Amino acid sequence: MAQLPELDRTAECACESGEMCADIRPGHGLHALQLRLASATPTRWVDAVIVGVRDNGWVDAATLDGTSVALWNHGDLDTSVAQGDPVALHSVYNVLAAGSRRFNVLSA
Repeated sequence: MAQLPELDRTAECACESGEMCADIRPGHGLHALQLRLASATPTRWVDAVIVGVRDNGWVDAATLDGTSVALWNHGDLDTSVAQGDPVALHSVYNVLAAGSRRFNVLSA
């Protein structure tokens, strides 16, 4: 049986202010449809490695082709990934896969 990924946040998630948010823009809550679309398009996943973790919610990753990308999630990714961790980034639907966990991310 396939193991389902853990959702770090749902459409209702705690924002920086501690209030509940239903925001599903990049970097906020991971919507079930977003996860389903990312899962249905496996060729758009890009393998990467976490190369830096900042204390402001941003992490830096390098794809296997050497491209650098900064990723942000308001749930502070610094508690979920560490330098050297292998991850995958969906290039269309802004989903970061770290082990069995999935995050909606803003990339810069």
